[in-house]
Amino acid sequence: MSAPWSRRSFLRLSGNAALVTGIPSAVTLSAVDAASTASTADDEFDQLRDRWREMVLGSGFDPASAPFAGKLALLGGQAAEQRAAMAAAAGSLWPDLPLTLSASITASYARLGTMAQAYAQPGTGLTGDSGLAADIRTGLDHLHEQVYHPAKSPFGNWWDFRIGSPQLLLDISTILYAQLSPAQLAGYLAAVDRFVPDSAVAQYTGTSTGANRVDLCRSLALRGILGRNPAKVALARDALSPVFPVVTGGDGFYADGSFVQHTYLSYTGSYGAVLLGGLAGLFALLSGSTWAVTDPGRQLVLDSVEKSFAPFLFNGLMMDGVSGRATSRGDPRTNSYGFQGGDHGRGHGVLASVALLGSAASSAERQRWRGLVKGWMQRDYYSPVLTDTDLGVAALARLGAVLDDGAVTAIAEPTGHRLFPGMDRAVHRRPGWAASISMASKRMGLYETGNGENLRGWHAGAGMLQWWGDTYGNGQYTDAFWPTVDPYRLPGTTVSRKPLADAEGGAWGLPRPDVNWVGGATDGEYAAVGQFVRGLSSTLYAKKSWFCLADAIVCLTGSVRATDGTAVETVVENRNLGAGGSQALTVNGAAQSTALGWSATLPGTRWAQIAGHGGYVFPGGATVRALREARTGSWHDINTGGTTDPVTRRYLTLWFDHGVDPVDAACSHILLPGATAAATAARAADTGWLAVLANDNAQQGVRVASLGVTAVNFWFAGSVGALTADGPACVLVREHGDGRATLCVSDPMRMRTALTLTWHRPVASVLSQPATVVSATTGSALTLVFGDLTALAGATQRIEVALG
Repeated sequence: MSAPWSRRSFLRLSGNAALVTGIPSAVTLSAVDAASTASTADDEFDQLRDRWREMVLGSGFDPASAPFAGKLALLGGQAAEQRAAMAAAAGSLWPDLPLTLSASITASYARLGTMAQAYAQPGTGLTGDSGLAADIRTGLDHLHEQVYHPAKSPFGNWWDFRIGSPQLLLDISTILYAQLSPAQLAGYLAAVDRFVPDSAVAQYTGTSTGANRVDLCRSLALRGILGRNPAKVALARDALSPVFPVVTGGDGFYADGSFVQHTYLSYTGSYGAVLLGGLAGLFALLSGSTWAVTDPGRQLVLDSVEKSFAPFLFNGLMMDGVSGRATSRGDPRTNSYGFQGGDHGRGHGVLASVALLGSAASSAERQRWRGLVKGWMQRDYYSPVLTDTDLGVAALARLGAVLDDGAVTAIAEPTGHRLFPGMDRAVHRRPGWAASISMASKRMGLYETGNGENLRGWHAGAGMLQWWGDTYGNGQYTDAFWPTVDPYRLPGTTVSRKPLADAEGGAWGLPRPDVNWVGGATDGEYAAVGQFVRGLSSTLYAKKSWFCLADAIVCLTGSVRATDGTAVETVVENRNLGAGGSQALTVNGAAQSTALGWSATLPGTRWAQIAGHGGYVFPGGATVRALREARTGSWHDINTGGTTDPVTRRYLTLWFDHGVDPVDAACSHILLPGATAAATAARAADTGWLAVLANDNAQQGVRVASLGVTAVNFWFAGSVGALTADGPACVLVREHGDGRATLCVSDPMRMRTALTLTWHRPVASVLSQPATVVSATTGSALTLVFGDLTALAGATQRIEVALG
């Protein structure tokens, strides 16, 4: 559980690192520190301190050129404002930050950190200002005396005392090291010892796992360097090792690339990003020193760049489905120093971390990562990376160097499909677009709320389907989407309209549906994905499947039931048109009204298209509801730390209305990202393109003959088309047109001790199979008998055959 603001805004080494300086105190260097100093050459500590200072301040940039000149001027202006408002008094350093709140302590150190950066950076208008340095020391002294002192006790949020405040304090102490007396430094370090003791990393449990563990190690390492204590630095290095192994439950990285924090939450884009940035900083800091991180397990972190993070980065943005509470943090841009946040802001921080991590990787890894970063930067037209005012000078310098390096070739976005059963997520990438699917189960929460954040993210795990185009729609979820969208109509979801309270279900990942069947099977290009949906605090019951193909995602929803006395809906789309958007909606070739407030029930809808976005095909025709509206909300509505300023965005929504208390309702549609009206109409006219084989409580399946694809989600045993399974399973079959076929099978429930699958198609031989296949019979049909699949965590089993 972290502070009620984004970690990025205060702690990101690669970004706008908030740094703080020391305070006079009667405390002197401890005997342990003094004795330890003699055992290690002082110059190594000096070198590491100088290296860290350079890492947080940046180097090799021209302060008079863009984007640095503007950033430095903003920094100077912000520091001047904060300096002028600072007024040390009992219980506060700034009047609006009462020190009775733990969050105000960290926020106060953050403001002093901004002032420290303005003092140390060139071109701020305050560079080397001795008066500013004195004011910073005064502020540090005041916080030390009032709240962050070895004689004081922690209160409020543990994160502020163990992570937020000490990191800022140590960073400032590094920047202003030459301006601090030995007594001041000793006092600050004694306070860090009080609140971040060695025991904080004694056990890998509770609040000392994953990203939190890395944050604690950062404080221990810097405390050791500033105090010339080799034992502290060694402890920080060694305490990283529990982060490295692949996990099978709880927090950490999974074999499939998933990253989980808070036990039940997919958190690659938030806590994972913090972990990556923290490890990148520590690897780079300690590289080549007495305390270099040499644990072979560190390779897991290096591999995570492409295995865990890259799949969720698109055109420089980090997808919302793996960012948890961070989606509720936004920036209304009411001033030039506003926190950017959003999917692009999170992505930019990860890019900077990847660039930094490269300094501690192999030359091959470093060069490839620089190619990835350069490609993401070049493609982020919606929010150009080097204009992100939330990025610090150091991050801008690193990223600018990558962009300007003629020896680095930008790497294009990949195509293919990635399943992450460890966190109930899927990512589908095709030429020109990418999509993500967010699900939930006993293993993974529907959403996370806590610290007053993400109060209405209730249905984010109910099958939310988000997508982005290569040259369009990249601001779809960035542009005030979360405070203005109808939270009951997140795109792709099937939900009850039963009213829910803010933070419904409880904090910290508690709302988890009582279901096991969530997962999929993929050959790396196409996929069959499924989710058994149970509603949050409602009786909603539904089966959902997504068949991810060459230019489309086929979406089936079946067996929809509820007894809440409220309407149930499946949301086809809820497109953010922006502040003044009036993009045309065409249905069956007829243009619909662009007037705000327009709504319609559209029976016999075969296809619909939103200009500049994409198309939707409804096999066999369907009754679709449509609404064009302007919605007003504020960030404070979904996050108590956000602004109350109202913001309005226009939406175009398409949905299926299953009515009140439906019994086994069903619907289907095909999503065609980027499709024109003509292309959408053509797909609708091609009635032979898709055959829906089943869409009910027992199975959901499709056949797309032109692609050689048959895909079935078996919720229960049965037969669908040419496939028969004797129990729950997910199956994707692809006939390749060259006499071969591939069958991909998974056990999404993770409960099958045996499974028999029959494909009623002549097969001559099995060309390859995994060890899980204990028997394979060919001939007029293929019968595969699998052994125990329970320990495979939903991983796809791939079998290749020669057709008869």
